[in-house]
Amino acid sequence: QVQLVESGGGLVQAGGSLRLSCAASGRTFSTNVMGWFRQAPGKEREFVGVIRWRVGNTYYADSVKARFTISRDNAQNTVYLQMNSLKPEDTAVYYCAAGKTVASTEKSYDYWGQGTQVTVSS
Repeated sequence: QVQLVESGGGLVQAGGSLRLSCAASGRTFSTNVMGWFRQAPGKEREFVGVIRWRVGNTYYADSVKARFTISRDNAQNTVYLQMNSLKPEDTAVYYCAAGKTVASTEKSYDYWGQGTQVTVSS
């Protein structure tokens, strides 16, 4: 089993920044990637981006490309989501998820965190 705990959410004004963290514990060696998803009220959960643990390659949804950056600290088993130039439409619960392969679909991920709320005011 892998346990994931997100932190860093909060309220920020449009144009501001937040950094989310996702701390992984347990059998982390069984996973190769960490993805970020988000779910806005009344909407389906959507892919934000993903990073490969070992080599650090990242992939992003078009909606966040050039504004969001995913990084990782392998020694701390922690992945970060740096969010800049935030917009009201970025308001959502953000989830990290661990899996074996790079993918943008929820079913490709085996373990999920509890989520952290990000609210962007206009």
